[in-house]
Amino acid sequence: MWSICGALLCALVAASSVTPVYALEFCQSIDPKCHNPDDTAAKSQSHTVQSKWTLNASSLIHDLDQFRVSCKKLTEALPVDKVDGNFVRTVKNCIFSKSIPTPLKGPLRLAAVSKDAIEGILDLDMSVTQSDDFLHYVSGARLLPGSVPLAHRYGGHQFGYWAGQLGDGRAHFLGQYSNRKGEVWELQLKGSGKTPYSRSGDGRAVIRSSVREFLCSEAMHFLGVPTSRAASLIVSEEPVLRDQFYNGNVKTERGAVVLRLARSWFRIGSLEVLSQSGEIDLLRILLNFVIGEHFPFITPHDPEKYLVFFSTVVNETAHLIAQWASVGFAHGVCNTDNFSLLSITIDYGPFGFMESYNPNFVPNTSDDEGRYSIGAQANVGLFNLEKLLVALSPVLTETQQKQARIILKGYGNIYQMRIHQIFKAKLGLLGDDEDDNYLITVLLRMMEDTESDFTMTFRELSEISAKRFLNRNFTQMWALDDLSRHERFSDWLSNYLLRLSRQQDDSDLDRQHRMKNVNPRYVLRNWIAESAIRKAEKNDFSEVELLHHVLSSPFVTQETAEEAGYAARPPQWARRLKVSCSS
Repeated sequence: MWSICGALLCALVAASSVTPVYALEFCQSIDPKCHNPDDTAAKSQSHTVQSKWTLNASSLIHDLDQFRVSCKKLTEALPVDKVDGNFVRTVKNCIFSKSIPTPLKGPLRLAAVSKDAIEGILDLDMSVTQSDDFLHYVSGARLLPGSVPLAHRYGGHQFGYWAGQLGDGRAHFLGQYSNRKGEVWELQLKGSGKTPYSRSGDGRAVIRSSVREFLCSEAMHFLGVPTSRAASLIVSEEPVLRDQFYNGNVKTERGAVVLRLARSWFRIGSLEVLSQSGEIDLLRILLNFVIGEHFPFITPHDPEKYLVFFSTVVNETAHLIAQWASVGFAHGVCNTDNFSLLSITIDYGPFGFMESYNPNFVPNTSDDEGRYSIGAQANVGLFNLEKLLVALSPVLTETQQKQARIILKGYGNIYQMRIHQIFKAKLGLLGDDEDDNYLITVLLRMMEDTESDFTMTFRELSEISAKRFLNRNFTQMWALDDLSRHERFSDWLSNYLLRLSRQQDDSDLDRQHRMKNVNPRYVLRNWIAESAIRKAEKNDFSEVELLHHVLSSPFVTQETAEEAGYAARPPQWARRLKVSCSS
């Protein structure tokens, strides 16, 4: 008899029946935004601000001189390092250090740009991206009006061990922008040169990693997964030396800079470094700022506010990792310095989208022990939340620390409930049935045994009609054809069709439509990204542009994507691809 815990569904070993004391109400929708506790307040505030913008800014910005950012809210509320300069040093008693970007050496080229981010977030007309001013602003050569560039100080547990001070070693915060929707976004350049936190690094990023970050940030957004965004990708002729696989084979690559956007770049490591260094007053200051800015439903004077904050992060982290699993995404480096306090996906490095279903899939060739395999991500999330609790302990009473531990025990339940909910939706199941868990688990085990493709198995289940199911007609459905070779497939299919038949007032077309909306046809597979990178390194950005277009509508069948083979069986050479932390 198969063990249910052998599947991705139950990757967590610390599941508990304890109900979190401050857990948020469980969401019944697969919409990632539906469990956001501040929806009502945010909508009200957004409506007020949007009305103002409708009166004062009815069109997009055509002149970059009119585009302004501000650093005042952060620099007035949070201390900045008193020492100036980009030289590497140990930093104390501050949250940020002033750090001027180092301009990329030209000539520069705009390799990619996100229209959705440029117009929908930054209120800029796309025409401005064709100007020299834009190139200079988003490559670090010139500062945006109002910008006081900063590098953020944080620490973190890396591969399970405390790594001490880390910080933005190649990223510069440019400022906050308040758009016409009433949203506040933080602009950050990645690959823009040395900072006090660069350690032995050169502060640069290279084309291959920057292409991957740009494409995956946007792809994850359109998949519905909470994430940072990417507005632009600038490449240069500046030589950058990299030992990609840490084997002594140093190569000359070219530098690149990505303009990244997020509501906040604070992470678990932002709090850890303060707690570890005994800067408890500053820990309170940062916590109060983060809560006031990003958790408006928490009352500032509530004596339980830090506990409520912790409970919210526990809840949202469980939801985020479940969403990663739902699209087969493995982050690759789930260190505490890469885990957002707002529970969004940040810091895209050696990530990968799983192809053949395998809970032990590891995208990062540097991860020899498989610590961050896709099936272990939920456990790693628990580990990171444990470290968050340790960081918060100095500001919690003994009673609150006990309550926090009870909350943490509920993480497993939240994660498994969300996984169960998402995979039911992926199979088109409505209502509740005692056999649903069995259907999900057996399917995943069959996929593992037959090495069936994760993305396309669920997508083809979405596209096939009940009649073709009954006839076992899997023509041109390569993933289902692989799956059907399993000895248990026939029994599973009979049970699945029986379960679907019990769904009243649910037609086969309705089921297919519903499933297509949650099962993507296209994801950023490593081989697809590698194909675009190889061309980009030769100054051909056509496939980067094509991929950006395709991945902006991942649930819709697209002729150009089909011609490119993005939904076809991966080529043999894809199996040899490796991705490392080096960029």
